[in-house]
Amino acid sequence: MMGGHGRQQQGQDYPEGEMVEIDVLQGHHHPHQNQYQPPYQNNNQQMPQNQQYQQPQYQEQYQEYSQNPYGSPYQNEPTQSQEQFGRALTNNAPSPYQQQEGFQPPYNQQQYQQPHAVSGDELYGPPGWANRHSIGMAGAPSIGPSISGMDTPVESRSATPTLKSGANTPFDHLAAPRHPWSTDSTPNSPMNQSHQSLQNLLPGQASPVLAKEWVEGSDQIARLHKRDDSDIWGGWKRHVFRMVPILTILATGMYLVYLALRIYCVISAQQLAKEIYAQAWVFIAVEITVAIPSIMHNIWTMWSMKKRLRPKLRLMGEDVPTVDVLLTCCGEEDDLVLDTARAACDVDYPRDRFRVIICDDGKSEGLESGIAALAMTYPNVHYLCRPKYPGVPHHFKAGNLNYALDFVHTMPGGAGQFMAALDADMIPERDWLRAILPHMLIDPKVALACPPQLFYNTPPSDPLAQSLDFFVHVIEPIKDALGVAWCTGSGYCVRREALDEIGNFPLGSLAEDVATSTLMLGKGWKTAYIHEPLQFGTVPEDYGGHLKQRTRWAIGTVDTSFKLNFCLYGEKVKQMTVAQRFSGFLYATLSLYTILLTLSMFAIPIILVMGKPLVAYANYEQLRWLIRACFAATLTNRLCEFALFIPAGYHTGQRGSRYQLWMSPYIALCIIRSFILPTWLGGQTQAFKPTGSLGSALNERDPKTRKGMFRRLWGILFNYMAIFHLAFVYLTLVGVVLTSYRCFYVNDELRDILMCLITHAFWPPLTFIFICSSLWTPIAYAIDPPNMPDREQLLERDPKTFVAHPTPQSKKIAFGGQAAWFETELTVTSAYTILVFVLSFIY
Repeated sequence: MMGGHGRQQQGQDYPEGEMVEIDVLQGHHHPHQNQYQPPYQNNNQQMPQNQQYQQPQYQEQYQEYSQNPYGSPYQNEPTQSQEQFGRALTNNAPSPYQQQEGFQPPYNQQQYQQPHAVSGDELYGPPGWANRHSIGMAGAPSIGPSISGMDTPVESRSATPTLKSGANTPFDHLAAPRHPWSTDSTPNSPMNQSHQSLQNLLPGQASPVLAKEWVEGSDQIARLHKRDDSDIWGGWKRHVFRMVPILTILATGMYLVYLALRIYCVISAQQLAKEIYAQAWVFIAVEITVAIPSIMHNIWTMWSMKKRLRPKLRLMGEDVPTVDVLLTCCGEEDDLVLDTARAACDVDYPRDRFRVIICDDGKSEGLESGIAALAMTYPNVHYLCRPKYPGVPHHFKAGNLNYALDFVHTMPGGAGQFMAALDADMIPERDWLRAILPHMLIDPKVALACPPQLFYNTPPSDPLAQSLDFFVHVIEPIKDALGVAWCTGSGYCVRREALDEIGNFPLGSLAEDVATSTLMLGKGWKTAYIHEPLQFGTVPEDYGGHLKQRTRWAIGTVDTSFKLNFCLYGEKVKQMTVAQRFSGFLYATLSLYTILLTLSMFAIPIILVMGKPLVAYANYEQLRWLIRACFAATLTNRLCEFALFIPAGYHTGQRGSRYQLWMSPYIALCIIRSFILPTWLGGQTQAFKPTGSLGSALNERDPKTRKGMFRRLWGILFNYMAIFHLAFVYLTLVGVVLTSYRCFYVNDELRDILMCLITHAFWPPLTFIFICSSLWTPIAYAIDPPNMPDREQLLERDPKTFVAHPTPQSKKIAFGGQAAWFETELTVTSAYTILVFVLSFIY
């Protein structure tokens, strides 16, 4: 769900369209591909006759190979079938990453010319991904005889146990090349892949790596610290954060007392005046509506009292599990994807124990040639492009992942024991795999482990609240302590056994990551959240890209919840715990709640324009107690926010609260279109799309190419419908002015004027200011957008390997003018609340 993506045209923006029914509710069952229970105790004796191991045929092949002018069956001359079924990787295409003349590949081409026997030490050795693979037409690794354009089912999935090494696959009907690239499994094979040496990769055989006992604190798994987030925050902050449950209970209790007193005073005033104060009830309803998300989060954060025991671990040595790293992309800039690919290839992990597969849904020839050049340095990187046929659903990112999961079964060595995924823009740190895998190895019930999504191009003050810091540093650790860690879309590792049990990634959802982790929890698996900075990506660089990303997340979460009965009941969630069910219900409900929140906000300007009091009371004594109760509720809420926001940063939390308000109209509109309106009234399941035509990109963050202020305002107000936000701010301020004028015009005494102002427009803590400043965010962004440097300036690039990682400074959010303004506003409203509280004892 929660991948950060680059520019609007770069992010994982798979084409939007009518949503296809998600695969989690299909009637058929996806059988489990068990990697740990061998179907044959003896590899040949109990195998069917037509699958018996036939060795003599390979002796004849060696004679043919010895006469091959290319010296190896994996360096053969391009065949007609290869040219027919797919594009071959080539390093002849121009690329900014071409190797210098005289560059020597890291492998010895002569080593493949003569077959050799396999010693006993090699029986359970490396699978040979990096140094024993097929060689493409230009010497770069290619994935089999066909990459794109293959005549294979578009949506093939590992839905049955047939997708195993040595069993039928969706690619078996293809015409074989002259020299098969993955069938030679004799002991004397040039691939050094005997039937026994592949036992640790065959789904039907027990892996010696996984079968052995992994113990925390041993030579294989080192314990660096008792907390995985020790490098992120600690010291006094951790002590203050421990007070969150107490402060949350206190803040929620004070608010409920204040609310009960408000209701009592309205009833008393109505009995005294013999009339109904409708406007007072409406204002109470609005206050409750705006407070519901905070109350629900408060109930959830009360569980932070449960300690999260997740140590910081590292996988040591070279005897490690095999991993397939799938890097999904679809139309992003080639340089962006290549930076991620280089970093993925450069991780601190044995080269022959993992491979990186670029799953390109955009069919970029430039990216293909760039990967071919990269493969000269990193032979374990591969390029894959699936075919797409008009009129056949391809299921976007989930379909791309499932296609790659099926394809790796046909590669030399078969499928890896674990699968990892990266978004196109997410640059992993070097210890990425060694930091995540230990948590899955020490507990065989952990199906998925995921690190936070962090970003290196967040603008100063983060005006659109694009960072996920509050979610990844506060909410996810609490969820992890309760066993409800979500798959956040990138950087995660998955156990292939668990993926097979749920039938791979569910199709038809815009939030396949959340759906996947939810289905795993429903099957009784565990998920883990690794709170370490292990990957850094890019946020959308324009306003439209941000809207599309966040509305897509909301629709995907709601759609998955509908199909899983909000995680309350059903076969798919029957093994969930109470906390897991509540979490699934909570976050889907909050997305639906945006509809009610959007409608209720307009009640405030309407009441103000009508000149009706917001607060009703029977006498001045009730008014004094209302003011004091309001002060107590506000003060405890401020203290609770301060403690709760500490892990992510206080200003980050404040931005998140405002984001919920100004983003609500967009999410509400998309949910209404997707789940309420019929198609003949414009209903369709898709993320937010601008109205009309923008003509060209606004480029609001590029000081060199951005459009003028008038053009930016027009685009955001009308194309992106921020006119709603402007109308709300205008009506509210007009109502405040009219109400204030009436108070001065009708009353003569200073006491009466102050009482009128307080009970009509200026009731503490001046809620209308907070709402107006929040909804002003899109307009302020259009008028004064942040300036951001080129992406290259945010990276530190190795001049020799071209591997790039974000600079330490780019990983932080700079303090800017907007953050200063928000802090000033909060200080003024808090001071005003204190002043009114003091006056309640004087007047």
